[in-house]
Amino acid sequence: MEKTIYIVRHCSAEGQSPHADLTAEGIVQAEKLAEFFEELEVERVISSPFIRARRTAEPIADRKQIHIEEDSRLAERTLSTRAFEDWLLKLEDSFLDVHLKYEGGESSHEAMERVCNVVDELPDGSKVALVTHGNLMTLLLRCYDERIGFQEWQALTNPDVYRVQVMDGSAHVERIWKEEVLH
Repeated sequence: MEKTIYIVRHCSAEGQSPHADLTAEGIVQAEKLAEFFEELEVERVISSPFIRARRTAEPIADRKQIHIEEDSRLAERTLSTRAFEDWLLKLEDSFLDVHLKYEGGESSHEAMERVCNVVDELPDGSKVALVTHGNLMTLLLRCYDERIGFQEWQALTNPDVYRVQVMDGSAHVERIWKEEVLH
C-alpha cells in the first residue's frame, strides 16, 4: 500500500471568506506553482471549494490535462463564528488542546478527522494534489507527524507544498516547496 499526496496551500488571496479570490500576485504564483508541478507525477487534483483554492488548482490541472475534483472536506477550518481580538492565541491553544472548541467552530481533532478521511479514502497507488488552506493543511500534516503544530502553521507560505508518502501504515512528510521558485 502506497500513496503519494501533495498537500498544497493556496496562493496569496484577497481575504479569508470562501469567495475571496487570488490577488494579482497570487495569480502569478499559481502559474509558477503549475510549473513546479510539471515534473511531479499527479493523476488527480482535489480542491477545497473555496475560490482561492480552486484558482490555485486550475493551472496545475490545466497543465496535467485533468479535471479538478472538489471536496468540501478540504475547506478551511472555522476556528469560531465569533471574532476574537486574540485569535492567534486562540489558534495556538487549539493546537495545544486538539479537543478545544470555540463557539460555532470546529476543534482541531474534528478538522483532522474530516481531512484525514480524504486521504484514507484514496486508493492504493494514488498520486494526488490536495489544494487546501493553511490551518487545515497543518492539521492534515499532523495526522502523519504529531510534532507538527502551531509553529509549522506560522512558517507556511502562500503557496506551500508538502509531500506525504504513505506506506504500509507509516508516512514520510517533507516540505518540497522552495520560495526561490517565485523569484
